[in-house]
Amino acid sequence: MRHRELAVAGAYAFEPVVFGDERGTFASPYQAKAFVAAVGRPLFPVAQVSRNVSRRGVVRGIHYTLTPPGTAKYVYCAGGRVLDLVVDLRVGSPTFARWDAVELAADTGRAVYFPPGVGHAFVALEDDSVVCYLLSAEYRAENELTLSVFDEEIGVRLPDGPPPILSERDRTARTLGEAAACGLLPEYIR
Repeated sequence: MRHRELAVAGAYAFEPVVFGDERGTFASPYQAKAFVAAVGRPLFPVAQVSRNVSRRGVVRGIHYTLTPPGTAKYVYCAGGRVLDLVVDLRVGSPTFARWDAVELAADTGRAVYFPPGVGHAFVALEDDSVVCYLLSAEYRAENELTLSVFDEEIGVRLPDGPPPILSERDRTARTLGEAAACGLLPEYIR
């Protein structure tokens, strides 16, 4: 399994070997030994596994959790194709407000690790795109926050395609500056 650190400190992309034959393909999007080699410690204890299915043009995020307690994520695409976005929201981080993008697709098995305090968003590039999450903490609505994916201070560039489809919550999300003024951004912890 190959890996690379992303432009956001502590975030990594992983790409397994994909084995194919006349039946189709097989890949292991998460491999403990490769994760430890890249990150220097084991993956968090998994408290919840979640998934969503999105049609082409859906934009979800930028989502993050109150830190503490914070939630780490390991994300891969089990069907279709998405552009996954990693955004550093940690005040004091050397990569604060920087973002990076990784295309995740069912046929590659590519995955992304998000440490606590790092925001997550994605754009579905195909209908019926399935995104799966391994989470370090169970979902608690009161800990879930969102920032605008259109915030010019962050400067995320969405791919060309149909007009973005967002939930009401994501459409009316705060900007980075508004979240900072409200004390809603996580602190960077090494």
